[in-house]
Amino acid sequence: MTTMAVRAETAQPSRLSHLDVLEAEAVHILRETAGQFARPVLLFSGGKDSVVMLHLAVKAFAPAPVPFELLHVDTGHNFPEVLAYRDEVVARGRFRLHVASVQDYIDRGQLAESPGGGRNRLQTVPLLEAVEANRFDAVLGGGRRDEEKARAKERVFSLRDEFGGWDPRRQRPELWSLYNGRHHPGEHLRVFPLSNFTELDVWQYIAREAIALPSLYYAHEREVFRRGGMWLAAGDWGGPRPGEPVQRRTVRYRTVGDMSCTGAVDSSAATVWEVIDEIAACRVTERGATRADDQSSEAAMEDRKREGYF
Repeated sequence: MTTMAVRAETAQPSRLSHLDVLEAEAVHILRETAGQFARPVLLFSGGKDSVVMLHLAVKAFAPAPVPFELLHVDTGHNFPEVLAYRDEVVARGRFRLHVASVQDYIDRGQLAESPGGGRNRLQTVPLLEAVEANRFDAVLGGGRRDEEKARAKERVFSLRDEFGGWDPRRQRPELWSLYNGRHHPGEHLRVFPLSNFTELDVWQYIAREAIALPSLYYAHEREVFRRGGMWLAAGDWGGPRPGEPVQRRTVRYRTVGDMSCTGAVDSSAATVWEVIDEIAACRVTERGATRADDQSSEAAMEDRKREGYF
């Protein structure tokens, strides 16, 4: 090979994989958040998206510690496996975790149980009060645009008013990956580093990075019952009702949250690569397939976001 050919070959830029591009974008967003805000916080529930977001934050700031505290709004109906995983990650990484408990608000009479038993909508008040009490000016979340049409409208830096409400008409343009974190006193921003990831991207990244997840993301036997076309987990949260027979089935969860509205799917996918194959063949988003709270109306998610929900 001639010297000129060697130089030409050396000058060829290396091609980044689509996961490299998504990772670089997320790292840039995380660093922009750290640079623009005084009190950012990262939402961490132990669900796969928040796990990936925390993993990216560790990479973004290594070898320094992650410059964000963590916040979890606990409905009181979360899966025990996920809470155990959350606590293990927090202890291992020596993170500071704030827990805003929906149950505490119910016990104090500040919130009332929903007729159907679901508590997802009840998370809004504890979230907003935690943001105000701790003076968080940016809240990092694992929302992705492919999940649901209201989330597809979000900017990466999403402005919230003094009441925590979201108005899509007030969102700012984000040209050339420039993010505007300016806000008035009392306002804050929600920041979405995983905006351009899809569910399949998340799982492929989990596989590449060998990220551990709570066990219920993989096929396992569980007692479930049928309600509203979904397999819900039997438990102390209020299910099943009379006439809802419990079955033991091999299932897994595509998303985790409040047990009263998060459905399992029949699956034999017991490894990360089997999950990837399953998702690649699926034509329904995880929220569309397994989240009952998003099916109450066409605009269910957008209505909750306008009230301050994440």
